[in-house]
Amino acid sequence: MRIAFLGTPEFALPSLDMLIRAGHALCVFTQPDRPVGRHGTPVPPPVKLMAERHGIPVRQFEKIRSPEGVAALGDFAPELMITAAFGQLLSRENLDIPKYGCVNVHASLLPKYRGAAPIQWAIIGGERVTGVTTMMTELGLDTGDILLFRETEIGPDETAGELFGRLSALGAQVLEETIERLLAGTLARTRQDEALATKCRMIKKEDGRVDFALGARRVHDLVRGTNPWPCAYAHLDGEPVKIWRTRLTDEPSPGAPGLCAVADPKKGLFVDAGDGLVEILELQFPGAKRMEAKAALPGRPLAGRMFT
Repeated sequence: MRIAFLGTPEFALPSLDMLIRAGHALCVFTQPDRPVGRHGTPVPPPVKLMAERHGIPVRQFEKIRSPEGVAALGDFAPELMITAAFGQLLSRENLDIPKYGCVNVHASLLPKYRGAAPIQWAIIGGERVTGVTTMMTELGLDTGDILLFRETEIGPDETAGELFGRLSALGAQVLEETIERLLAGTLARTRQDEALATKCRMIKKEDGRVDFALGARRVHDLVRGTNPWPCAYAHLDGEPVKIWRTRLTDEPSPGAPGLCAVADPKKGLFVDAGDGLVEILELQFPGAKRMEAKAALPGRPLAGRMFT
């Protein structure tokens, strides 16, 4: 099949790899190279790099909705368009080009967590199950008909980065089955239930701010959901300390959220989270490396001090 693949970050790579191995005629559309680092060196999107390694033509547009983007899609004349974490909205002109329309690979169980950061927000929201949905793209944000979905449990200590890798691989499997059913004429469409729909926005750096008064479970979920970016943090003596990993405990709260109740190189670092103690397993002080809390405690008398 002649397929236009629209994707940008690592999440899209397993889906693109599956399409390559399946032998489809492909053209990749992705975001422009972006400046990175102190010197602003342009870095190509991961999808572009994979496509070029396989000799697949790549087109880059700041806005695929532009007349140039629409024309480029039309020139390729795809039978099907696939989006996977593309990062741009499509126009009616874009969607009208392929014969079979546009299929999107979305990292949630729609209609929950429509939007830009469903993996992070699902963990932050305390979900125990998530998954991947393929859907027909329409002009609304993740509002099109559901095609297929597959569920997976979220591990109690699983981070957003770890779940990201699992869902990207799962997405490729669901997409492969979606295309097989499309070609066989057995692909059913199910309208989304708007009453169950929720939306999620892009994650911001300030979303990592920890409020230890919210309870141990919510603190733990925030730490997991913001790992690796933007990373959870709290202030100690006015300086931000990154919190990379935590563990729930059965220890009771002394009634002082943010208090370093135990800070011992052998026992560990335990902080009051309002309804119990949370153990901080890994953290990063300003100007220092990420390290295990037990290894960071010698020379740092934290017992009795407050995270705010």
